[in-house]
Amino acid sequence: MRLERDFLGEAALDDDARYGIHTWRARENFALDYKKTSLRLIYAMVKVKKAAALSYLKVGEGGDGETFQAIAAACDRLLAGEAADQFVVDALQGGAGTSTNMNVNEVIANTALALLGRPYGDYARIHPLDDVNRGQSTNDVYPTALRIAAIELLRELSGGCAALQEALQKRENEWGGVKKLGRTELMDAVPITLGEEFGAFAQAVGRDRWRLYKAEERLRQVNLGGTAVGLGGNAERKYRYTVIEVLRELTGIGLAPAEYPMDITQNNDVFVETSGLLKALAVNLMKIAGDLRLMNSGPRGGLGEIRLAPLQAGSTIMPGKVNPVIPEMTIQAAIRVMANDQAITMAAAHGEFELNSFSPLIADALLESLSLLCRTVTLFRVKCIERLSPSAERCRKLLEDSCAFAAAYVPRLGYDRVSAVIAEYGDRPEEARRVLEEAAGEPAGEPAGEPAAVP
Repeated sequence: MRLERDFLGEAALDDDARYGIHTWRARENFALDYKKTSLRLIYAMVKVKKAAALSYLKVGEGGDGETFQAIAAACDRLLAGEAADQFVVDALQGGAGTSTNMNVNEVIANTALALLGRPYGDYARIHPLDDVNRGQSTNDVYPTALRIAAIELLRELSGGCAALQEALQKRENEWGGVKKLGRTELMDAVPITLGEEFGAFAQAVGRDRWRLYKAEERLRQVNLGGTAVGLGGNAERKYRYTVIEVLRELTGIGLAPAEYPMDITQNNDVFVETSGLLKALAVNLMKIAGDLRLMNSGPRGGLGEIRLAPLQAGSTIMPGKVNPVIPEMTIQAAIRVMANDQAITMAAAHGEFELNSFSPLIADALLESLSLLCRTVTLFRVKCIERLSPSAERCRKLLEDSCAFAAAYVPRLGYDRVSAVIAEYGDRPEEARRVLEEAAGEPAGEPAGEPAAVP
């Protein structure tokens, strides 16, 4: 065991613990047993720390070069996956993310000490705050890291939406000749094709893809170098002008200094905006998944217009039953994203004065939504869209058994006259069609389900 001290007292830590007393206190205080801070956020923060160390090496200020070289090397070790179990603070924490920042600072410091052949806790040599956190504050590091993590996931999600859109468009082209019954308010409406239905799905996902692509623009503005409230206190001038440039090179993201860093520090509306776009995607996924679930219903007692791939047994008591599990998973993931959006909205609205104390909730909910949607979109495409098949005969039968053709006669005969025919013969679609054809002067014998051409 080793003893570490802060102004509140001391704590005994395991000799092999790379975190220190600040992390130990946070672990004790926020023992929710909920989940740990996202490694996506942690690794984005480590990139920020590496950029800071390299910036001090570049400008030649803030201490000896060996210290910052060791810090940068330690960051590389952590980014490669080393010591991932040392990031132990709960995702939901007081202090606007200070505990996560301290956890990262301490793990980097002790990893750097080990690289120099020094024992963990030898902070006289490399200090978590004086060296690793030099020129920084949680208030500029945390939101910058969140922006980086969000952009990385947005790019992944945008690619996933592109693949899903292409899969839906493929179905649109393949099934353009499969005629079926269109429905409005779950009631028989007019004839359409299965391809047209999937084409509409593709258009919705295409809009989501474009919205997510554009969302990155505002996330690129960061307040790094602004420290506590965005005014740059305790950060060297040369460092402030260098660190974002270095971070841009490390991440491959076109980061830019905020025009008004105090705004970025205290206001979190950009995360609300991003979450809103994720909610829009969730809405479209839920709608599509819900339609597929209904179209697949049956196999004999429902619509049965499509067949989802059988993936697993669907009942512990009914032999042979197969459930639409991927659409159901998709709907549940969408509901979670919508719930996260509400949490982000409320947390962002409670950012009093110069800092939002509820940034950890915003970060946790936003990154969860992004990660969840990345996986959901891919699974929905691979296990559902790419593996389903049409039931062309069932689609045709449902269309033939309906009076969906009636609307095509309204321009020539008038709404009331067509309504009267359907009211009298609606339970006999073939007879209703014959009567309408005679009234409209059209020859009988058109295939059922195909509306007569009416000028």
